[in-house]
Amino acid sequence: MEIKFTEISVRDLVSGYENNEENGVRAYGGLLDIRPPYQREFIYKPEQQQAVIRTVAKDFPLNVMYWAKRDDGTFEVIDGQQRTLSICEYVDGNFSVVFEGDNNPYGFTNLPADKQKRILDYKLTVYVCTGKPSEKLDWFRTINIAGEKLTDQEMRNAVFAGSFVTEAKKKFSKTNCVAYKLGNKYLSGSCIRQDYLETVISWMNGGKVAEYMAVHQHDPNADELWLYFQNVINWLTAKFPKYRKEMKTVPWGVLYNAHKDDCLDAVELEGKVAKLMQDSDVQRKAGIYAYVLDGDEHHLGIRAFDDNTKREIYEKQKGFCKICGKPFDIELMEADHITPWCDGGRTIAENCQMLCRECNRRKSGK
Repeated sequence: MEIKFTEISVRDLVSGYENNEENGVRAYGGLLDIRPPYQREFIYKPEQQQAVIRTVAKDFPLNVMYWAKRDDGTFEVIDGQQRTLSICEYVDGNFSVVFEGDNNPYGFTNLPADKQKRILDYKLTVYVCTGKPSEKLDWFRTINIAGEKLTDQEMRNAVFAGSFVTEAKKKFSKTNCVAYKLGNKYLSGSCIRQDYLETVISWMNGGKVAEYMAVHQHDPNADELWLYFQNVINWLTAKFPKYRKEMKTVPWGVLYNAHKDDCLDAVELEGKVAKLMQDSDVQRKAGIYAYVLDGDEHHLGIRAFDDNTKREIYEKQKGFCKICGKPFDIELMEADHITPWCDGGRTIAENCQMLCRECNRRKSGK
């Protein structure tokens, strides 16, 4: 692989800049692909964009950028996408900047001619590499150690770049994409940082995201994944029509996979959910949805007896296990609900007994 140093003026960089869904994101007279398949969506916050422009306006150095040269003579951004987009978007008139010593925001066209020229004449430091695709991708992984870290899914998008990733990102990874519009109330994370795409693939393929992407890398579309996601959302909204904020962190795909064929009554489920939401012993409210489907109390994080209650009951029992009658240090004993929580027992002192670990395990296993 060959790597060459060069300097590119902002004037040359922004020449022919366009950013649209159909033609992609290009600059440098149309020769630079700013967002190749493995690149992330734009994630800079407004203050980060402005910081880039203020750095350029002061003629301070920006971090080095890295491009890869393609066989057809065009280029693709390997590292520096966020800075490149910030510069191009500013010169294109898409945001304003407040410069030091002045409280007024200035778009590029509002700047005095000398300040415009200062920005356009600014030299960007660029390393251009030429080599095999695998070599360029390895380089991409290495240089992205610094700066805005790639998420695991962004790295998978790079490794398995192809038609599937391109189509899947349209549905799951764009701002206000169809997946966001359909299911943002039920998904946590950020679609542009690939959280939605990662989550849905994980649901669909039992947590094996990379394996799914390897098999489907060259699929012409992502219809299978999109249809699955729609089925999940349709199922959960039919079975749990009343929305609660806790639903945003529920692993809905996992529940759909396990219970989509169960005969479930939405009214009955809502009654159980509402009752459990009011139960102060239930610490993990999001776990209620899994619990009403499979009955596993581990989803709920049932409130444990606090240390003061444990000490109080231990002293009342004079250190003896309530079942086997043998004495133990408090550190070797565990608090137990006399009447189990599932039978209406509360996490209060009157319903607490101290058992040795062996007796508690034996009781819990019954």
